[in-house]
Amino acid sequence: MKESFKTSIGGQALIEGVMMRGPGRSAMAVRKPGGEIDIESWETKSPKAWYRKTPFVRGIFNMVDSLIFGYKCLMKSAEKAGFDDEQPSKFEVWLADKMGKHVSTIVSGFALVVGIVLAVGLFMVLPTFIVGLFAGFLPPAPVVRSLIEGVIKIGVFILYLALVSRMKDIRRVFEYHGAEHKTIACYEAGRALTVDNIRPMSRFHPRCGTSFMLIVLVVSIILFSVVTWNHIVIRVVLKIALLPAVVGIAYEIIKFAGRHDNALTRTISAPGMWLQRLTTFEPHDDQIEVAVASMQPCIPGEKGTDEW
Repeated sequence: MKESFKTSIGGQALIEGVMMRGPGRSAMAVRKPGGEIDIESWETKSPKAWYRKTPFVRGIFNMVDSLIFGYKCLMKSAEKAGFDDEQPSKFEVWLADKMGKHVSTIVSGFALVVGIVLAVGLFMVLPTFIVGLFAGFLPPAPVVRSLIEGVIKIGVFILYLALVSRMKDIRRVFEYHGAEHKTIACYEAGRALTVDNIRPMSRFHPRCGTSFMLIVLVVSIILFSVVTWNHIVIRVVLKIALLPAVVGIAYEIIKFAGRHDNALTRTISAPGMWLQRLTTFEPHDDQIEVAVASMQPCIPGEKGTDEW
């Protein structure tokens, strides 16, 4: 038994696997179709540029880096888990014939762009458009309209999570998400990383990406309340322009909440922890084993070097 602490190691659920990023090394572990666990480890590159370390500036750059890096690991995990071995459809065969060996990269890039466009459409354009439709029935005060827009935005976000969590493949990913959280919680509690020790741990964690997204939405409600409602298109454009500031502030809040445990941080973390009921599920023992396999290479040899 070791003394409990807060670690800087964080992770991401993959397809039949988990990826962890530590201060010195990162790793991903994937359960292959044959049952064995494939482990890949590499050195973690520490950010050296000033904009990757400066408070309120680093948030947007670190988020973009995490999205790109996480997406690459997700695609690699699909390959390791045998998803690429499935019989291709006629459309996939046609794409491969037209685009050649680069078809996978092109399709993955296209999917990423479509995902970003859909996110902007659902959480930035749609709520503003809905409020604009009913503008004649709402109070003229910009703050009130922004609050209503924010409620719609959060409602869309919760509905989206509730719907995707019912999909079989996504639920498997969310089970690995739970395994990731439980493994980190066990490590932070100073207990040995065994299935028996990890199983009773909480599947909710204050530094989760779900909590971060909710904080982004709440911060956006406050910042966007000063943006004009005179023209819907201009409002949407200004909201997109302010997005780096929103992410920067949210990033510092989630870091603060992850580092400290007091009444304030517990209050900040509570809504996000509740929302994790939609994005994390109780994992099976074999999924916990995969999370442990991804965690172990990331634990530094020198005690305290990963302390948050």
